Amino acid sequence: MIFGMDQLGIFAKYWQPGAVKTRLAATVGEAAASQVYRRFLITMLRRFDHVAERRVLAFTPPDQRAEFALLAADAWTLQDQGAGDLGMRMQNYFTAAFRSGADRVVLIGSDSPTLPPDCVKAAFQLLETFPVVLGPAEDGGYYLVGAAGEVPPIFAGVAWSTPVVWNQTQSLLQAAGCPCGVLPMWYDVDDLPGLRRMHQELADRPPVDEALRQLHKEVARVLDDHHE
Repeated sequence: MIFGMDQLGIFAKYWQPGAVKTRLAATVGEAAASQVYRRFLITMLRRFDHVAERRVLAFTPPDQRAEFALLAADAWTLQDQGAGDLGMRMQNYFTAAFRSGADRVVLIGSDSPTLPPDCVKAAFQLLETFPVVLGPAEDGGYYLVGAAGEVPPIFAGVAWSTPVVWNQTQSLLQAAGCPCGVLPMWYDVDDLPGLRRMHQELADRPPVDEALRQLHKEVARVLDDHHE
């Protein structure tokens, strides 16, 4: 099968202190957690700005469009996530992508800033064979979802932000008779242990690009400021 346009999307929430990274904020403070989340997003926008023909920053809430535009620059198209729970908003994203001419569509979150770009490229490759691709996260969810040709039946009836997301999604795929390609497991950074793990990852393998260097610097600063 010959495919046309590939689209990569990143889901992001405005970094209002107290509204993002709440588990991390419980230990490092709301302001620091907000700054870390914003740095996560900047890192991902820079590291993935050459993946796929079309790149979409799907943001919320809509009244913060100008703030996201400053980060997106010319490399990303802005798109309001719309209303509803996470499943409804992801369904809206995929529906809009296919309606606007994309053939293979991938979506990632903004909680895995060290995710290798090759992993996302592999997702597009898997979509040459499978109608759906998922990247399992260690917390029981997934860090990436992709589809080819049509919106998959996996966005309703899921207990989002819980450890059962992966299992429920697999059950929905099986019920629909929909085969799924699976990527290597990765991790989200939602709390202090996760932040420390990422810091160690960056320390063990010195960053090869400026976006990761700035991420490492910001994370190190937050950890240095944190005292248990």
